[in-house]
Amino acid sequence: MKKTYKCEVDCANCAAKMEEAVKKIDGVLNARVNFMNQKFMLEAADDVYEKVLDEAIKACKKVEPDCEIETA
Repeated sequence: MKKTYKCEVDCANCAAKMEEAVKKIDGVLNARVNFMNQKFMLEAADDVYEKVLDEAIKACKKVEPDCEIETA
């Protein structure tokens, strides 16, 4: 499954660090954090997608605590 979410991130460097952190999570097939478009794309297997998404959001918050990813 591959989905794209609106993501508020403050700088390109933070976006790169967030993307790096998410890609290290088990189950992540691909991830992109685009600072210019304020988008977060996550690709993972359907059966573990929700778990991976939760972990990805936590990883992003560790890099930039005030980032927001709209999943609803």
